Amino acid sequence: MKCSLRSISDMQAAAFTINEKHIFYLRKEEFIMERENAWYRYDEEGKKEIFSFSEDYRKFISDCKTERECVKRCVQMAREAGYRDLSEIIRTGGTLSSGDKVYAVNKDKALILFCLGRQPIEKGMNILGAHLDSPRLDLKQNPLYEDNGLVLMDTHYYGGIKNYQWVTIPLALHGVVALKDGSVADVVIGEDPSDPVVGISDLLIHLASEQMAKKASKAVEGEDLNILVGSMPKARENAGTDEAGEKKEENEKDAAKKNILAILKDKYGIEEEDFLSAELSAVPAGEARDYGIDRSMIIGYGHDDRVCAYPSLIAQLRSEAPEKTSVCILVDKEEIGSVGATGMHSKFFENMTAEVMDRMGDYSGLKLRRALAASNMLSSDVTAAYDPNYASVNEKKNSAYFGKGMVFNKYTGSRGKSGSNDASAEYLAALRKIMDGSNVAFQTSELGKVDAGGGGTIAYILANYGMNVIDSGVAVQNMHAPHEVISKVDLYETLKGYEAFLREA
Repeated sequence: MKCSLRSISDMQAAAFTINEKHIFYLRKEEFIMERENAWYRYDEEGKKEIFSFSEDYRKFISDCKTERECVKRCVQMAREAGYRDLSEIIRTGGTLSSGDKVYAVNKDKALILFCLGRQPIEKGMNILGAHLDSPRLDLKQNPLYEDNGLVLMDTHYYGGIKNYQWVTIPLALHGVVALKDGSVADVVIGEDPSDPVVGISDLLIHLASEQMAKKASKAVEGEDLNILVGSMPKARENAGTDEAGEKKEENEKDAAKKNILAILKDKYGIEEEDFLSAELSAVPAGEARDYGIDRSMIIGYGHDDRVCAYPSLIAQLRSEAPEKTSVCILVDKEEIGSVGATGMHSKFFENMTAEVMDRMGDYSGLKLRRALAASNMLSSDVTAAYDPNYASVNEKKNSAYFGKGMVFNKYTGSRGKSGSNDASAEYLAALRKIMDGSNVAFQTSELGKVDAGGGGTIAYILANYGMNVIDSGVAVQNMHAPHEVISKVDLYETLKGYEAFLREA
């Protein structure tokens, strides 16, 4: 970190010499703390390591576009790293001790991993917590209909989006359909290069004078986010003969819709009524890509919050025989308030911690409460990256910048810190010491100017236990858009920061 003076002449700075040192008095601002660009820390070999880790992450978010897909892949990676299923240990009456590694899955949408430390859990845990869900378009329970030969699907957007960003882009369908016989069909349409894609139309500019006069929030209404999925009618079939012996042909009503249903029936065994018990989402189709002529960034769907979930998972998997038990929590539903059985407001984390303590022969309700209160947590979530195209919403001294490393947000919330977890000064000081001692490039940030808006994370939910919690993660441009952008070096510094936290907090 260095201190510098900016625009001194513009600010009409006055300089005075005291004890052979110059002290500048500036009209608007004095010393501005500048963080060195983290790329300067790395030689060519170091950059290769950054690019290698970033490529692993790029493949992860390209393959895993729903929380179910993320959990499935994370469990696979955990098992390869020696983690065992906690439910199986409980079922067989097994025990746990220091050094053991276990995981637990919550309804295929959330995951928690424990690497048991040398200290009793009662002394506290070091916890990384991120969310796996991202804004998207969910199909309604009765989505399919035909209108003048075009087959469409109704959607209900999930999380905060700008509706207009989701039109005229290729979309893929991901999810599951649960059938009455108890089986579950996995559906992915639009990701294989040979697959078709689907999408939402927009009004041609030639007829859009009224639309263009509307506010951006009204230009495309939520009920108009209907996905076009087909237009070819089902081939006519002979329906027998009439009383005069003439051939009859089947009713052509909704023939294109019937064709789509026939395709789904053939490939997935799905009937129209099965949409009632389906979870299907439309997400941007295609892989995440290197971004920038220098390949220093990644553009893709779901950086919020998989760009923090992935390094949290890797840091956890690399944690071996820690002093304190290390924990990684990957949850669902953050984008809609962390509610429901798979969100952070559920008791899953608390219950699984109790189960682990029980398998270690060291459970009591009081010890569990002590463990939670004595823990330290990084709420691993993204923050807004400074964008020169929209500089007016940022306060430059307290913004996050691409290339400046991992970000700490002391508080989020909106305007008067409403709804935020405001981390203590003592906790921030301890984290500064850890990061500096491990040579981690980091920066601090707020989510825009005081009255510009705001946002929240899962931090405040864990803080209810009395533990130390702060938001930390990667700066993102285009947050909540179909395609978001992050810096590769920020991703790598965040991995280093998470590893240092689990090791030393």
